[in-house]
Amino acid sequence: MKVVIQRCKEGKVSVSNKIVNQIKNGFVILVGISKNDTIEDIDYLVNKILKLRVFDDEKGVMNKSIIDINGEILSISQFTLQAITKDGNRPSYINAMNGAEALKLYKLFNSKLNEDIKTYPGVFGADMILDIKNHGPVTIIIDSKNK
Repeated sequence: MKVVIQRCKEGKVSVSNKIVNQIKNGFVILVGISKNDTIEDIDYLVNKILKLRVFDDEKGVMNKSIIDINGEILSISQFTLQAITKDGNRPSYINAMNGAEALKLYKLFNSKLNEDIKTYPGVFGADMILDIKNHGPVTIIIDSKNK
């Protein structure tokens, strides 16, 4: 499972020109689920995300977690994170989990995050437009297979 975490001042997701969800101050997380991912991958990532110290403390040092700042999360499913680009110019998505199974893990991922931080989802499988005010910019990539 791969996630791209962007620290943001604001994030919103729209489908068909309608805002589906939006947050202030927190993370926009792009979530790519592979066919080999399990609940253990979710638990590892949720723990890492909640404890990731990338928010400024009183001295301007990135020393606070999303829990410390009472932030929010906008979670967006993105199978293209599982792209293989080794051969040729057309990405292969054979490592991405099939839609029905990926949706189950995506919902579980969001549910586990939501136990500690208000987490808002995108629309799984939809053509979404993201608006992100990345703060910093700070972007962190975590792959649960590279522990």
